Amino acid sequence: MEAREKALLDKLVPDHPELKALVDEHQAYEAKLEEMNRRPYLSPEDDLERKKIQKAKLAAKDKIQHFIDEYQD
Repeated sequence: MEAREKALLDKLVPDHPELKALVDEHQAYEAKLEEMNRRPYLSPEDDLERKKIQKAKLAAKDKIQHFIDEYQD
């Protein structure tokens, strides 16, 4: 995300609860991924869970980007 988009996002979040929820969701996924990536070994189940979290994080990011794109238009 570009600095300009980040600044716009910071401006929009207080007035849009659905956007704030998406940003919070994205940050929670990021924190969970960081925790999982610190582990020296992941079981096959943990690896599958990590992949699901990565997809969910990307989906949240796409929704955030769509919101920003809509606002800029």
